[in-house]
Amino acid sequence: MDLFELKKEQLKLARKISLKDDFSTIKTIGGAVCVQLGNKLLAMIVVCGLPSFKIIEKKSYVLNNPLSYKPGFLAYREMPAIIEAYNQLEEEPDLLFVMGAGVLHPRKIGIASHLGLALNKATIGIQEKLIIGNAEKGKIFLDDEMLGFEMKTKEHSNPIFASPGYLVSMGTVLNIIPKTIIHPHKIPEPLYLARKIAKKLVKTKNKEA
Repeated sequence: MDLFELKKEQLKLARKISLKDDFSTIKTIGGAVCVQLGNKLLAMIVVCGLPSFKIIEKKSYVLNNPLSYKPGFLAYREMPAIIEAYNQLEEEPDLLFVMGAGVLHPRKIGIASHLGLALNKATIGIQEKLIIGNAEKGKIFLDDEMLGFEMKTKEHSNPIFASPGYLVSMGTVLNIIPKTIIHPHKIPEPLYLARKIAKKLVKTKNKEA
């Protein structure tokens, strides 16, 4: 993995990221996660109806020999698996939550932004740890530019950190996330469901191995 070349590619792609809403209504909403399966990666996509969060569709894909993890380059490790799972969907969601950064990234193109650009799909990135930037009164700044939000979604629990990925405005990120939190879960319900199903599938596959 030539990180210098990947940085150049990220900087080039970051100029194509649009943070304008690409939808008028949101009727379906998805969650995309990757979990470890031995030395492989399992990607899971779940599509839910809104506001019921009833699962409409779920697809998975196991990627052999993924690239090793490097901070700031998660997309190159996980995106191939997520795209393969996404391409199996019969109904694409109006909006996709992705576990990882959106524009809250050193080069403003985390996995949610990179994936959204690749799929031409509206995305939002959700992180459970603040990797970069400073949180001030619920807003996250990097070099004096606001790139996301710190959001307390569960009492007595650490906040989550959200940033627009692609084709989503800051205002939509702020407004939609509270509508996707189902007590007692901390992260948006489509991501919670995707991660829960993925972990269950990993256990099943481990037993079969």
